[in-house]
Amino acid sequence: MSARVHAAGAHPMQQRDDDERLRTAAAVLALLGDRTRLALLRQLTEGEADVATLTAATGAARPSVSQHLAKLRLAGLVATRKDGRHVVYRLQHGHLKRLVTEALSVADHQIGHLPPHD
Repeated sequence: MSARVHAAGAHPMQQRDDDERLRTAAAVLALLGDRTRLALLRQLTEGEADVATLTAATGAARPSVSQHLAKLRLAGLVATRKDGRHVVYRLQHGHLKRLVTEALSVADHQIGHLPPHD
């Protein structure tokens, strides 16, 4: 009986942690839900890039690219460093690279570029 009471007492903390985890994951996925931000992140999976490079790669207007990069930076998904007068962006961690790659793989399956795979 005491193990049952102990498990019941631990449950609210575990539930809170799980709720925070789900909320955070949903926020990350929401940021990836924008076509321009996803294009920026896809470009950054190939390595560091400055705003001019990212603008050319995505075809978006420079002010739009800068705004999206600011959102991604504030969310902790991209990091920056100075290179002379340029700001260079990179993915914050490898998990994000895998997430972007997997999202694009799912898209390939959905639009028929690749055969279904279990």
